[in-house]
Amino acid sequence: MAQLSSSRQKALLRKYARNLKFLMMLVSVCLIVFTLPKQAKFSYDIEKGRIWNQKDLISPYNFAILKTQPEIESDQKVALASITPIYQADDDLSVQELDGLKNDLEIKWHNAGIPDRQKPRYITEAINLLRDVYDKGILSLNPKYQQSAENYPITILDKNVATEKNTSDVFTKEKALSYCNQQLSGRNDLNKAFLLNLISDRIQPNLVYDNKLTSRLEKEVVENLSTTRGMVQKGEVIVGKGSVVSDEVYQKLQSYKKAFEDNARINGDHRLVLLGQFLLVGLSITLLMVFLYLFRKDIYADNRLVSLILLVVTGMLFTLSIAIKLQLPNLYYIPYCIVPIIIRILFDTRLALNIHLLVVLIAGFFVPNSFEFAYFEITAGMVSIYSIKNLIRREQFLLSALIITISYFIAFLGISFIREGSIKSIDVMDFVPFVVSVLLTLLAYPLIYIFEKVFALTSDITLIELTNTNAPLLREMAFTAPGTFQHSLQVANLAENAIYSIGGNALLVRAGALYHDIGKMENPLYFIENQSSGFNPHDKLSYQESAQIIIRHVSKGIEMARKANLPEIVIDFIRTHHGDTRVDYFYQSSLKNFPEKFIDENTFRYPGPVPFSKEAGVLMLADSIEAASRSLKEPDEISIGSLVDRIVKYKLDQNQLKDSNITLKDIETIKAIFKRMLMSIYHVRIDY
Repeated sequence: MAQLSSSRQKALLRKYARNLKFLMMLVSVCLIVFTLPKQAKFSYDIEKGRIWNQKDLISPYNFAILKTQPEIESDQKVALASITPIYQADDDLSVQELDGLKNDLEIKWHNAGIPDRQKPRYITEAINLLRDVYDKGILSLNPKYQQSAENYPITILDKNVATEKNTSDVFTKEKALSYCNQQLSGRNDLNKAFLLNLISDRIQPNLVYDNKLTSRLEKEVVENLSTTRGMVQKGEVIVGKGSVVSDEVYQKLQSYKKAFEDNARINGDHRLVLLGQFLLVGLSITLLMVFLYLFRKDIYADNRLVSLILLVVTGMLFTLSIAIKLQLPNLYYIPYCIVPIIIRILFDTRLALNIHLLVVLIAGFFVPNSFEFAYFEITAGMVSIYSIKNLIRREQFLLSALIITISYFIAFLGISFIREGSIKSIDVMDFVPFVVSVLLTLLAYPLIYIFEKVFALTSDITLIELTNTNAPLLREMAFTAPGTFQHSLQVANLAENAIYSIGGNALLVRAGALYHDIGKMENPLYFIENQSSGFNPHDKLSYQESAQIIIRHVSKGIEMARKANLPEIVIDFIRTHHGDTRVDYFYQSSLKNFPEKFIDENTFRYPGPVPFSKEAGVLMLADSIEAASRSLKEPDEISIGSLVDRIVKYKLDQNQLKDSNITLKDIETIKAIFKRMLMSIYHVRIDY
């Protein structure tokens, strides 16, 4: 079977890119809608203690008022207290133990030292005592029922006949022995120790606690309890406009909500609910695509990035749907802030905030107290985005988690004060779900790593790792080409400060600056910054050969970078830092020394392309200016200023910055920063 070539596959993907985008949107909407709960949404947000600002709410039908959870628990406690523990009487046990007592007496009589003529009397006394004990009953006390007192009421079942008693009316094993001891204490004609020893071995509980039957009765009485207290009649005002939502009104509203949802589940048209969800989710996803089309065309044009964004959004809403179906005790356990953090790290702040707002808006339709939920999550999401605006250390994740927790706590206190109106009524345990949510938010770190690998992205976290000077390539360059390494450090400082001022990714430009000259490690001595002995290997080469060696450090750098698995976004700095300029020194030398010879200018020209980002353009300027500044004999304010102006003008004249999105205002800012920093590097004293 014929296979399509790689170029043909790419051409087909470009041709059908828009169709693929729409397909991904449709799949995302369908997955979200498919997992969401299919029931009508209650129209009102209910908050205790707030003023009811809507019109009078009149009951459209009769419904029962549900009891509150404390009321249900109180009723259950009273009902359970009415159930006495069941003890089953074991009549066979007393017969067995009486027979056993006779056998024990026969065995032990010979060693007791008591005359045989008294044997019948001992048998009679022992049997009578043991029979009296068993007739009254023996049991083991259950600590479960001794919460308020040692003794408690019980029900004794004997041949299915129930008798109400108290544990004080029967014996425990200890009380039975005490009773026998008391009965024998006045009998000097009997060996009390011998009889007590016989009897103690035969005292066993004949009233056995029936846990299964007792538990069944307790379960039945709890299940038979009513969970309602009163009714609201059709046409009755549930809450009037301008009135305060008191405890009583709040419970009526909760009961109405439950009745509404039950009624909608039975009588509602699930197809309309499904259509409504599809329209809402579809609108939100469409707005997201419109945002990308208007403000981030680079992302919109890349279906790989669009699929990642849709995956994150769908994954979060899918998680919410599963939590609702599993009836998670509190939906605030879900780490909603993980979405803006991932999008902020992988893309930018505006997109992260936009996506977070859309996710919260969709989620708000399916969680209780939608306004509270929206306030909690929008504020926390904004804080999470702001706290990692400039990610330069991994520890910022922990600091961000702490700040998010603080913002949650402030919002929690504020809403609790409004709702409860009392500090004492605030339950600190209600804040635990928010803490768990923040801890789960730290999962963003491994998820970002996975997304980077799967979707071939480069996050600020990766850039932080790359800018570590102990990275293998940088460590090798510091040893092999120390002059180039120092040059790269200075270029990184210049470019980073310039980007900070004009706006851009400072981490990216620093990483690009550190790696832009790694190709020089192939032949470090052919570059002047690495020559220390006065020997110049170019003296033995033609101008064309020297130029090709200099130019080759770009292609060699790209090769080394790919071998080291550097991200393409960093390799772009290696590719563009000289643009398509000439190696002017060797080109002019060739013209001067061989005026009659035809010289191919392309032999002395870098392959390009020119910089196509603001960061790459700034790096080109920083690289050229830092290298040229080393040739200044006596660096001062005038010579440095002239050098910076000349090189920037040359790059502009050569159209090297035409694709870098740098404005003339940015150019002036960059020049001022370079001049100031170079004067600091060369310790130039400024005249005041």
